[in-house]
Amino acid sequence: MRFQYYDNLRIFNLAAEQNSFSAAAAALNMTKGAVSYQIKTLEAELGFALFYRHPNGISLTAKGKELLATVHSAFMEVERKISKLSDVNMRTLTIGVTSYFASRCLSPILMKFMVSYPDIQLRLQTMIDLNKLDGQGVDLAIRWGCGDWRDMSIEPLIPCPAFPTGNRFAYDLVQNIGIKKALSQLTLLRDRDDSDAWSHWHKIAKLDFIPSDSEMLIIPDPNVRVQAVIDGQGIALNDALIQDELDNERLFRLSDKALDNYGYFLAFQPGAYSNPDVEAFATWLKSELHLGVH
Repeated sequence: MRFQYYDNLRIFNLAAEQNSFSAAAAALNMTKGAVSYQIKTLEAELGFALFYRHPNGISLTAKGKELLATVHSAFMEVERKISKLSDVNMRTLTIGVTSYFASRCLSPILMKFMVSYPDIQLRLQTMIDLNKLDGQGVDLAIRWGCGDWRDMSIEPLIPCPAFPTGNRFAYDLVQNIGIKKALSQLTLLRDRDDSDAWSHWHKIAKLDFIPSDSEMLIIPDPNVRVQAVIDGQGIALNDALIQDELDNERLFRLSDKALDNYGYFLAFQPGAYSNPDVEAFATWLKSELHLGVH
């Protein structure tokens, strides 16, 4: 019998891209329960599990990852063919980026690119985990860190040193008892389990780094992490993109020590520059941000 559940493959593709049944449900105007049911129906038809279900979310199984790569590639090919048959001259370029960087850095300058390159349609795909780009359909991603990734090709985009920030309470605590003692009383916020940014900063500051699980809180979304610091849930390493919060004293810099080698990087698959649109955007963005820095 031929496979009959192609509609469910579309739901699977979206849920996997969003890494959330809830997000997929919102995008499809369905309930989360309906999406979950369709995925279970698809898994029953396929004979293998696509997702691991966790208390705080979902993740793809090994077979789910393999199927996603195939399904996503097939859907992209269909979209390309439809575009060609429709005689549409507009070309789409997908940029993977956090909503934090998109809103605070990209948004003010994107109109310049659109005017300069009217035949390229930009698609900003907001992502929380930019360390997982396989099967996401992203032509070019913008990552934050020190550039020590080995999974993709990397190019420096803009230096943006990271420094510890806190709210008024944290700032007053540091002023009263010093940064070393204050750190033992404050929760350190980070973006993921394997992040070593805080250990790097402690080394620069010449402080011992002996964190416990209870002293760490993982908040992957940068915008949510900024708000968490403002709300007093802990302190976080931030950069110059929070200048507005510093200026209006919603956030405070807690130390003059910074991770000077941190910043934003372009991340892409080898051979990505064979697409002239990718090269055009990368060259344009580096030029724009360079001018902005100086």
